[in-house]
Amino acid sequence: MIRDILPANDPRLRQISKPVENVDKKTLSLINDLKDTLEVQKDPEGVGLAAPQIGKNVKVFVVKTPKGVKVIINPKVLSVSKEPVKKTRKGKKTRLDSRKARQVMEGCLSLINYYGPLRRPEKIKLSYLSEEGKEKTQTFTGFTAQIIQHEIDHLQGILFVDRLIEQKKPLYELAGGEWEKVEI
Repeated sequence: MIRDILPANDPRLRQISKPVENVDKKTLSLINDLKDTLEVQKDPEGVGLAAPQIGKNVKVFVVKTPKGVKVIINPKVLSVSKEPVKKTRKGKKTRLDSRKARQVMEGCLSLINYYGPLRRPEKIKLSYLSEEGKEKTQTFTGFTAQIIQHEIDHLQGILFVDRLIEQKKPLYELAGGEWEKVEI
């Protein structure tokens, strides 16, 4: 079922979510609602959606990946990259200047048409439960890692504008194809 997405000023988005006790019919129904709701988001297109955004404060979210929609239940962050690392031609790893960390315009379905240039770690390793209730450990990189960090923030009652404030970055509104800087 397609659900309404809560706006950023809804106090339920500021609550810390509770762990899922069992992957049962109720949880599977919530997951289907998350998938259905994410799928219809076209303007802008959604890439991730957390249960709190549809009014359910439990630790579940869905993310669009190159291989399809991934369900993550009760995520635990095992590690995140501190600085980006790249391999040289000879296979040696070198640290990049932290000013070159992954930074893209990030937005949120709870705050439509507002974006900010957030810097997030390039890699995140999680343990979590799958939709089938199986324990998984997986490392995510690049844009998928950024989406996952955004959704984990939702489970902690944190919005991307909070991260913009932390990083002293601007917020922009996309209106009529034009970017306009707005006050946070």
